[in-house]
Amino acid sequence: MGLIQNFDALAVNDLRTDALSIAEAGYAAINIGAALKRTLVLGPEELRVDNVTYNLAGRKIFFVGVGKCAFSTAKEIEKLLGEKLTGGMALDVFPSTEHSLKKIEMLVGTHPLPSEANVEAAKSIVEFLADRTENDLVIMLISGGGSTLLCLPTAPMTFLDESALWNELTTKGATIQEMNTVRKHLSQARGGALAKAAYPAEVISLIVSDVPGNDVRSIASGPTVLDSSTIADAKAVLEKYNIAASKNIEFIETPKEQKYFERVANVLFLTSHSALDAMREDAEKRGYAVEIVNDHFSGEAREIGRAVVEKLRAMGADTVLLSAGESTVTLSQNAGTGLPAQAGGRNQEMALAALADIRDGELLLPFASDGHDNTDHAGAIADTTTRAHATAQQLSIEEYLAEHRSFDFFTTVGDALVTGYTDSNVSDLIIALKK
Repeated sequence: MGLIQNFDALAVNDLRTDALSIAEAGYAAINIGAALKRTLVLGPEELRVDNVTYNLAGRKIFFVGVGKCAFSTAKEIEKLLGEKLTGGMALDVFPSTEHSLKKIEMLVGTHPLPSEANVEAAKSIVEFLADRTENDLVIMLISGGGSTLLCLPTAPMTFLDESALWNELTTKGATIQEMNTVRKHLSQARGGALAKAAYPAEVISLIVSDVPGNDVRSIASGPTVLDSSTIADAKAVLEKYNIAASKNIEFIETPKEQKYFERVANVLFLTSHSALDAMREDAEKRGYAVEIVNDHFSGEAREIGRAVVEKLRAMGADTVLLSAGESTVTLSQNAGTGLPAQAGGRNQEMALAALADIRDGELLLPFASDGHDNTDHAGAIADTTTRAHATAQQLSIEEYLAEHRSFDFFTTVGDALVTGYTDSNVSDLIIALKK
């Protein structure tokens, strides 16, 4: 059984069946449990992580997980370490009834906007880490969604002030790197702050990258990484987008002392390449010539979708183009009234933008690796079948695109991808096929 819940309903022809099967291969490659088994090897008194061996004799082992993969990783860590695990905390964005933990406390926050729950949870994690000693070993999991979850501002600033900034930056098309530069300087739990809190304990930080380029300083705003940015850099981002910070905003300088990071190992645990390589292998088995076009795309979702279709058109038959990254959606004045920002999600907007130009034998499938494209859809299929469905429903592609109502569009035509939450997150992915 794969993750795509509506696989059979969508797979109405060979082209779609191939695309969905390739997507399933990508999802399988970023399964947290399987990845942990590949990366962590437990011995009687030692733990090997990414070819580095840690002595466990006489030590207490703790776990702290933050982000969209926190609960799934916590569950696997409890299985792996058993009685060797002393305790821990996991802060996730998705309430879960599937993960029952014995030693690790489960905390739930909100996403994409922070809340008081996030503030209290981030504070609890910082206090938990502050109790660790030099002989302790802390295994951390840092994943997408962590920036929002680790909201811990300095008074009089509140999570509402950060939410207002996030909305402005998102609406004006700021990149994830720019947004995280700002957010690192608004919280006592980002930008190396968790490494500082855990000092002098030894830390293994397993990082699941959802950021184009896999810069560990930007993933979840780099809570275990020495940050090179400054308050001035954060203010420069706001100036670039002509955003005036409210009087409550309190900027915080990130820890710069090297001592806090000397016993921290930051390990890129899962990246978009895990998915891209698996999808390439699956596509090649199906007889396609495969090209990984980009592993860190960025820019406007609609422009990327159109560019991919244009490139696909120039390729020969039986071709698959693969990409990974994170696009943006800059809302126009025509955005649908009463809808939250980017209601349809960047992947659905990308598919909708490509739909007008798609031809017979061509298909575009952009999708979120976490299964949540700002909605209950993971992404959407753009092909001539989708366009026929739109015509039958008398839907205007141009009108829905102008109003950023891609979620409404693909809900109506029935060509959205539905997976549910995948418990993993390595950026967005694009599959483009030509028969």
